Amino acid sequence: MAHKPRSEMIAETRAKLIKAARQAFGTVGYAAASMDEFTAEAGLTRGALYHHFGGKEGLLRAVIVEIDAEMSERLNGVAESYEDPWQGFVAECVGYIEMALEPEIQRIMLLDGPAVLGDPYKWPHQTGCIRSLSQSLTRLEEAGLLKFIDAEATARVINGASLHASLWIANADDPAAVSKRAVAAFKRLLEGLRMWNCAPDSPIMPNADGQ
Repeated sequence: MAHKPRSEMIAETRAKLIKAARQAFGTVGYAAASMDEFTAEAGLTRGALYHHFGGKEGLLRAVIVEIDAEMSERLNGVAESYEDPWQGFVAECVGYIEMALEPEIQRIMLLDGPAVLGDPYKWPHQTGCIRSLSQSLTRLEEAGLLKFIDAEATARVINGASLHASLWIANADDPAAVSKRAVAAFKRLLEGLRMWNCAPDSPIMPNADGQ
C-alpha cells in the first residue's frame, strides 16, 4: 500500500489535534483541558502537539482561527439571504453579536481566548474582519444606500462596537438578557448611522485630512 504524502499526513495530524482540543476547550475550558488527555483521544502524543503548534497556547490559536472561519461563513450566508443589502448587513452584524450566546463561541472566543491571548482586537484575523466590513460598507455606498468618505474608519467603529458587545454578553451574569439590550442598542446605532448619512441635508463627513 502506498504511503500518504507527508503534507497529507501533517494536515491530518493537525486536524486531529485541533478537533480534540476544540472539544476539550469548548467543554471544560482552556485551563482545565488536559493536553495528555485530548492528545491521547486523538491517538497522538504531547510531542506531536508541541511539534505542530509549539504548545497548548498555539493550539488554542489554531482552534480560534478555525472557529472564526466558520463564523464568517455563517454570517456571509445570513447577509446573502436578504434581498435588501442594508437589511442583510444589519442582520450579519447582529448575528455576530448573538453568537456570543453559543456556548463554544462564548467560552473559547470570548472568555478563554482573551484571557490567554490578550486583546481580541489585536488578533491576526481582526484585519480580515475590518477588511470585510469595509468592503460591505463600500458596496452599500455604491448601491446608494450610504454615503461615506472613510469606509475603513466606519468599519473599525462598527467592529469595535460589535466586539465589545459580544464580550459584554459573554462576561455577563445573564448573557441572554444582556444580548437583547446589546442588539437593540446596536441596531439603533446602525439605523442612526444610515439616517444621518442618507438625510438630504446631512453634513458632509470630513476626509482623513479633516477637509
